[in-house]
Amino acid sequence: DGSGLRCKDYRRLIDHGVDGITLGDHLYKKREIIEVLESADNIIRPANLPAQAPGKSLMVLPIGDELTLAVTCVLGRVFMKPVDCPFQAIDRILAELAQSHPHNRLRMVEFHAEATSDKQLMGRHVDGRVSGMVGTHTHVATADEQILPGGTGFQCDLGMTGPFESILGRKIDAVLEATLHGVPLPFQVATEDVRLCGTWLDLDKQSG
Repeated sequence: DGSGLRCKDYRRLIDHGVDGITLGDHLYKKREIIEVLESADNIIRPANLPAQAPGKSLMVLPIGDELTLAVTCVLGRVFMKPVDCPFQAIDRILAELAQSHPHNRLRMVEFHAEATSDKQLMGRHVDGRVSGMVGTHTHVATADEQILPGGTGFQCDLGMTGPFESILGRKIDAVLEATLHGVPLPFQVATEDVRLCGTWLDLDKQSG
């Protein structure tokens, strides 16, 4: 999310132990990332973008003991730019996964969406078919973490990784001035009180 991932950001994250990266609605803002999207197996773009969009929409990561973690992501449509149906895209990806990796049980879905209702619906849609479904995009961690009836772990939004003393990662003064006066201003990235938000899921490797 944010202003787009750069190649050096990708390499830095991977070098520091990140296993896989999902991207949101700003994924192509730095066009240099397209080369990485087309060549790397540990970074994906949303599955409900057009088929011609650069990048892969599924990654299957080895996690030891001959196990793999399959990860996909989709974009929401409520209050966001038009994209294909995220629910149909997830169904397609899960069907493809069953064919390509029939023994895979550990599966994660990341839903990059604005509306919590959209995310809750997706959680129910995939419940029992994936290990976990987590939402992103609104930059505020939600307190609705739960295990759905079918066994899928769920949380509407993981929150923001970045400067907490900010407006969605940007310096507050410029955003406030532009909002009050209606005159566009460049928004600089904030640097104060940097935090790492997220969630922790323990997955049963037998049942998924």
